[in-house]
Amino acid sequence: MERVLSGMQPSGRLHLGNLVGALRNWVQLQDRYECFYFVADWHSLTTNYQNPSVIKEYTEDLLINWLSAGLDPERSVIFIQSKVLEHAELHILLSMLTPLGWLERVPSYKEKQEELKDRDLNTYGFLGYPVLQAADILIYRARYVPVGIDQVPHLEVTREIARRFNYLYGEVFPEPEPLLSEFPKVPGVDGRKMSKSYNNAIYLSDPPEVVRQKIITMMTDPARKRRYDPGNPELSPVFQLHRIFSTKEEQEEVARGCRTAGIGCIECKHVLLKNLFKILEPIWEKRRYYSERPELLRGIAEEGSRRARLVAQETMKLVREKMGINQ
Repeated sequence: MERVLSGMQPSGRLHLGNLVGALRNWVQLQDRYECFYFVADWHSLTTNYQNPSVIKEYTEDLLINWLSAGLDPERSVIFIQSKVLEHAELHILLSMLTPLGWLERVPSYKEKQEELKDRDLNTYGFLGYPVLQAADILIYRARYVPVGIDQVPHLEVTREIARRFNYLYGEVFPEPEPLLSEFPKVPGVDGRKMSKSYNNAIYLSDPPEVVRQKIITMMTDPARKRRYDPGNPELSPVFQLHRIFSTKEEQEEVARGCRTAGIGCIECKHVLLKNLFKILEPIWEKRRYYSERPELLRGIAEEGSRRARLVAQETMKLVREKMGINQ
């Protein structure tokens, strides 16, 4: 089976947007590929180096959510980046041959600096983020990386680094290809894109009563002020969630009821809640299971990291041979 690799930063709790945008796809990929999924804890330090103490807590929560959403340690290698020290070794070696201009033109470099103006991101680690990302991917010689179309430029840096290494020292790394997925935009409770930064997210760890309250108070068509006012479902963030979580028949029924004032906004939200709970209840049940068994969680992470390190060590042996720096 061809190999797929992807990871997430432990920078906060996972929400519905993460489930729809990545986790669902990761779970499906397990049936067709050899999957490596890692917690990118070193990457979190590039923007959160001043407060590293929260990374451990977020790492545990990330693993719990992955397993609860359907990642299977029997079918995927689930591991923690910092437990495989070879990532750091390859990062150092790749940083020696990566031109500075490649890093400065990465789209997210200036975007992130604008977005996180409250943090000092004028650091080597932040600028060199794409090199560490390249090391993460290339050390497993992954064939594919699941990404959205907006992330393809980031993967291209990894491909360029692989080409440069192979040209200088000989063929080692395949050029990873994007495994494009359609990620629907998941609106938050205020209508903007769901994000922990906006404080508008529905988290996988939210208890049922919190999810219910967030949906019930969620904004709809602002022009629909009274129950008998007709509305436009296209202007309602609630209807955008229906497009993701409700059946076609329910979407049509809700849209028709909104336009004719046949149903009220609360009724519309109850239909959405029913469908959300169908998805979230199994996740909540598994979250309870893993949360009560920290030793099981540690065991899965340790075994996955052990398996990942065997592959990484094999790659680094080949890298050192090609570079002529064997010890």
